[in-house]
Amino acid sequence: MSDFKKKLIKTATYSGVALGAAFVIMRAIAKKQKPKSEYADRPEEQNPMKGKKVVFVENENDPMNADGKQGHLEAVGKSTYTPTFYDRYIKRGFDVILSFGGMVVLSPLYAFATIAIKRDDPGPALFKQKRVAQSKGYFELMKFRSMKLNTPKNVPTHMLDNPEQYLLKSGKLFRKLSIDELPQLWNIFVGNMSVIGPRPALWNQDYLTAERDKYGANDIKPGLTGLAQAHGRDELEIPDKAKLDGEYATALKKSSWSGFMMDVKVFVDSVKAVLKSDGVVEGGTGEMHKQEKVS
Repeated sequence: MSDFKKKLIKTATYSGVALGAAFVIMRAIAKKQKPKSEYADRPEEQNPMKGKKVVFVENENDPMNADGKQGHLEAVGKSTYTPTFYDRYIKRGFDVILSFGGMVVLSPLYAFATIAIKRDDPGPALFKQKRVAQSKGYFELMKFRSMKLNTPKNVPTHMLDNPEQYLLKSGKLFRKLSIDELPQLWNIFVGNMSVIGPRPALWNQDYLTAERDKYGANDIKPGLTGLAQAHGRDELEIPDKAKLDGEYATALKKSSWSGFMMDVKVFVDSVKAVLKSDGVVEGGTGEMHKQEKVS
């Protein structure tokens, strides 16, 4: 055996051992952090609607929520969902492998993003945001910061007054290429999210939550990308988003095979959408439709 092959085998062995050790350590950290990331130690922060079927009741006496509507959620029953074998085991296995591999491969991009953010606006590169989890629980979602530190919190981009004024120089590129979403690979690794699933709503997007409940889309884990992301993203109105999320949820619940095929379709379509930057509109939900009305 040549010296080159020996060095190659030695390097591969060391790399494999290092990656294996990193995986074991990260899994231990993830298991420890999962309860905390889902507010297990903060019962006052948990969603009272967790595990319940809900409807949105409009009420002009209620404060305006993150969807721009006045109203609140009311429980009308209990959610019942039994995951398929694919959803519980195979999909979760793919999530762990893909998220770990993604974090390893993209580590240089993580470093670049961190430096770019701190150069634009000194402060933390990452931020946590309360989002709706599976069965309407809550979890802390991780993102790269694309907005300035003085941006109003828990307000969707489309509800900000002139959102461009809060956007970092690097933020526009990050959003266009979805780089700001990459820290959610850790959420997937932990188990808060899946690679494919409905995009997690803000905790105060009651209207979106209720619309998704019509189609059973809240029963499954939220995802890094979903059917709505791949077919419209920012310009879709909330009812349209919810229907697409429901279409995905129906396929996932139907059978292991239909769930797998839908995941493949969404993954491929999402890659195409990101490469084309389809559906990215500053101003957010329904913005394309609003612009068409104005013009």
